[in-house]
Amino acid sequence: MWCLKLVCTVLLFNFGLSSNTKPNIILIVADDMGWNDVGFHGSNEIPTPNIDALAYNGVILNGHYTQALCTPSRSAFLTGKYPIHLGMQHIVILEPEPWGLGLNETLFPQRLKNYGYSTHAIGKWHLGFFKKEYTPTYRGFDTHYGYWQGLQDYYDHTVHSTYTSEVGYDMRRNMAVDWDAKGKYSTELFTEEAVKLIREHDTTNPMFMYLAHLAPHSGNDNNPLQAPDEEIAKFAHIADPERRIYAAMVSMLDKSVGKVMSALREKHMLENSIIIFMADNGAQSEGIHANHGSNYPFRGMKYSPWEGAMRCITAVWSPLIKKPQRVSNHLMHISDWLPTLYTAAGLNSSELENIDGFDMWKTISENATNPRTELVYNIDDIDNYAAVRRGDWKYIYGTTTGGTRDKWYGSSGKDGDYSYDENDVLKSQTASALAGVITSMQIREKNLNIQNHKQNETDFSVHLLNSETIANLRDAATVKCPEINEEDLPESAQCKPLESPCLFNLKDDPCERINLASTRPMLVINLEDMLLKARKTAIKIRNVPRDPNANPALWNNTWTNWQDYEVVQKRPVTPQFWSPLAIGLVAAACVAFTIVIIVLVIISSRKSSKSSKMMRVFASYEDPMDLPSTEMKPKFKDQAFEDRETAAHHSFKEALKSIE
Repeated sequence: MWCLKLVCTVLLFNFGLSSNTKPNIILIVADDMGWNDVGFHGSNEIPTPNIDALAYNGVILNGHYTQALCTPSRSAFLTGKYPIHLGMQHIVILEPEPWGLGLNETLFPQRLKNYGYSTHAIGKWHLGFFKKEYTPTYRGFDTHYGYWQGLQDYYDHTVHSTYTSEVGYDMRRNMAVDWDAKGKYSTELFTEEAVKLIREHDTTNPMFMYLAHLAPHSGNDNNPLQAPDEEIAKFAHIADPERRIYAAMVSMLDKSVGKVMSALREKHMLENSIIIFMADNGAQSEGIHANHGSNYPFRGMKYSPWEGAMRCITAVWSPLIKKPQRVSNHLMHISDWLPTLYTAAGLNSSELENIDGFDMWKTISENATNPRTELVYNIDDIDNYAAVRRGDWKYIYGTTTGGTRDKWYGSSGKDGDYSYDENDVLKSQTASALAGVITSMQIREKNLNIQNHKQNETDFSVHLLNSETIANLRDAATVKCPEINEEDLPESAQCKPLESPCLFNLKDDPCERINLASTRPMLVINLEDMLLKARKTAIKIRNVPRDPNANPALWNNTWTNWQDYEVVQKRPVTPQFWSPLAIGLVAAACVAFTIVIIVLVIISSRKSSKSSKMMRVFASYEDPMDLPSTEMKPKFKDQAFEDRETAAHHSFKEALKSIE
């Protein structure tokens, strides 16, 4: 028996397999990253060789949708539900607000722990922290290293409240404040933590890692764009200085992906892993918390109902994918990952009840028929907007911020000064790690082909990436929109969502330029019926106003789970709450106090008078130490004293003469 175990161990080591059969699940989330800020979508402006290598070797999910904001997107991923069914459909959790993702929800890591997974959260949380029960280590994660809020300064890790003056430190290791992080760049801190956890991981258990980066989200508004100087210097070709720093922030994120992939390869975990890279929503190109990312060619930006806010960068790689190195345009929502990964990991999907997500694993792995045919973007009755999609058709009414986010933003990345280097992709850390895994897979296939007497021993199901494949995939992943000047369109074809609903054919018009509502009235009615049914299932929003007790000034200048502690504050007692008896007692006390003060003043005056007389007696003589050159003389007249002094003086003179 021990010989069999030894042989199995050797085989597992040689082929890079762990003894665990369930795949590791590694999710890497970019915060507010624009669609056009990766190379594999056709931009030449910001090189992202590691992210590109992951995408080209796996499946590029060009039809993947998130929510328009951070908190709703993350809640949808971790629960498999639309935000309208979580109460998370209206904006984000602002810094001093006491609410979070409902404790009645079972999160993905809680489910995975039932199957033996080690679960780790790194980086951003943004799902509530006012009580400890809402924080990561109370919601299924074995460990958390990062911050509870929605953003932070990249170096000092403070968080300035968005609409108030509150400011505090926010960096945690589990529940403890990590003061040692001060001065260290957030992206590097989170990468180091991820690599450390991978190296220390016991591979007899599968790992779930939720690596939620700050990058390339802006920092605090007083210094929103931050990256190491040496990284910024690499992007001198970008004329706009803010866009230049943003590019450096993205570059640091790309390096992080490469380091994580290398660590997984070194630990022999990559051979049995599912790696997902995604943005949580579109870039914030302008306005508050602007990071100057590009959602080109889509319409809108973060916190809007347009494609630029919710159709986001996503790619997945795994050796379990049967048809890799392709672009998928299948419709997919972020809530689909829960059932999809359940199936991929061989878990019991029947326990997933009352969710909105669909199992997309066969669609991703084999390009099978898509089970998802429609999508609820969001329904927000406070901002008064909603959007739904069925097939290729999108219906939208209303918008956010009065329409200030409804335009087309961001760089095309096609400037003549930029170029795309496929060799950078092929030489990246990610490409190298995946080349090693693919080569091992080919060796196993070759041995099987020999055993099965196949004529072509090198007839492999998976191939090493090359320049030709990169070029073909990149072209297929680039969204192309017809050149249309909105002003040249007839009035009926212009979309004014604050005035009337709009209808778009996203297959022909992914950039949402031509409103077809007037020409397809029955479609509008059908989609409005779909929207009405969805609205009936929506629950009340969870957002609540700020709590002044959240102020970090009350908690050693840190953002903390403040409602777990008692805030001791002196509160003034107002007269309207006093009884007549209390008022009488207070009045009597005041009168008595006044009488005592008067008596003390009189006594003090008398004592002062006597003291004054004595002082005059003692002060009648000058101090010789003060006036050493002056004879001591009384300051009042006494004739007898003067006669005695004169006689003494005369006697002294007579004695002096006799001596002489």
